Amino acid sequence: MAVKIEHARQDNPQLRAGAARQPDSVDQSNRKVPINLRQSGPTPVEMLISTRVRKSPYWHLAYEAGCWRATVYNRMYHPRGYVRPEQGGAMLEYESLVNDVTLWNVAVERQIQVKGPDAERFVNYVITRDATKIKPMRGKYVILCNEEGGILNDPVLLRVAEDEFWFSLSDSDLELWLRGVNVGMGFNVSIAEIDVSPLQIQGPKSEALMADLFGEAVRDIPYYGLMAGRLAGHDVIVSQTGFTGEKGYEIYLPESTTYAEDIWYAVLDAGEAHNLRVIAPAHHRRIAAGILSWGQDLDAETLPFQCNLAYQVPRNKDADYIGKQRLEEVRAQLEAGHSPFTHTLVGLRFGGGAVTDYANDFWLISGPDGGKPQGYVTSPWYSPELETNIALAYVPLALQAVGTRLTVHLPVEYAAMDGSTDVEAEVVDVPFRPSVNPNARERARAKGIDFAD
Repeated sequence: MAVKIEHARQDNPQLRAGAARQPDSVDQSNRKVPINLRQSGPTPVEMLISTRVRKSPYWHLAYEAGCWRATVYNRMYHPRGYVRPEQGGAMLEYESLVNDVTLWNVAVERQIQVKGPDAERFVNYVITRDATKIKPMRGKYVILCNEEGGILNDPVLLRVAEDEFWFSLSDSDLELWLRGVNVGMGFNVSIAEIDVSPLQIQGPKSEALMADLFGEAVRDIPYYGLMAGRLAGHDVIVSQTGFTGEKGYEIYLPESTTYAEDIWYAVLDAGEAHNLRVIAPAHHRRIAAGILSWGQDLDAETLPFQCNLAYQVPRNKDADYIGKQRLEEVRAQLEAGHSPFTHTLVGLRFGGGAVTDYANDFWLISGPDGGKPQGYVTSPWYSPELETNIALAYVPLALQAVGTRLTVHLPVEYAAMDGSTDVEAEVVDVPFRPSVNPNARERARAKGIDFAD
């Protein structure tokens, strides 16, 4: 076996460079499926476009707009780059986001409809927050947990009618789980994915563009508010939501398989006056806002108390819900000074070269003097506003205090000026900076209001 490995390394530069190394120094014995900390680097391969993975109704339009790379999200192809690296890449796209207005193809946010006389009761049973407080034509960011308290999905939940909710999904399959729950419970609801595909309009000129598209009434939509509208002759739902932490919007198009082109081109045409650019979701901005990405920053083995989502577990929800018993046990343990988990999510500022693209790996973290890795980075990027690299990361509880000094082990492409790949890091508050347009949660926190209703 050793001879075969050596021959493979001679034939493959990635392996010769140590790409197959599997660090085993971060203890994950408390997980059933450990986070994959293999430091394999970019390992470039060509994505196969086939019929096994769905193309969204906007996929061909994204390609027409210059999409040159993609990933798979919710078993759909998801555009992740329009500007080529040699032309400025993701950082040039970011400039459009913070200065003008941008259009994102986010049809991968599949819409799972729960509809029927028991819709509110069913939704209240599967989310941790109180669904009875969500009024028609309003939404909430919510989480759904399993019996162990692990987060299965963190969607935006839209209540479009008294008896109808849409789960706008993050990257995990929820429809089959919801159907399975109801097999045993028997709520009088229908559960199905519907042909509704969202687009995001984000950036400081988003409100002006949306007013051009929908009239002045759109300016009055509250945070997580919904509005019925018409665009290019089609009925749509508009929400004031997004993946940036700034004021932005999503347009939900029913029958999107048929009418995608109409809506897309209507936005592009109106956007010319506002210098609109089609871009990929801007992870540098969502990291700065402390917005989590399912699969990177949390998963089905992550408890809300580990990842800054404790506010999603209200103390005053009387109704039962899946995971409630375990989550209340965990809260009681934490309040008694006993943690059932070893690592928690923190914000980091760190040195090295500017991280201007997606990370290939979960980079490892050690104490201030280096040594054995004890944690890992989940979402890093360079912040032009803060002029430093920032990241979300998991560290041992003993290293979570703001101001704690750490060491991040970077890949060679982000080495410091002196060539070092072991760079200094510091634990900082999340979000990393106030939003240009503070959202409702930030305003509430500034007033000392508890958002865990």
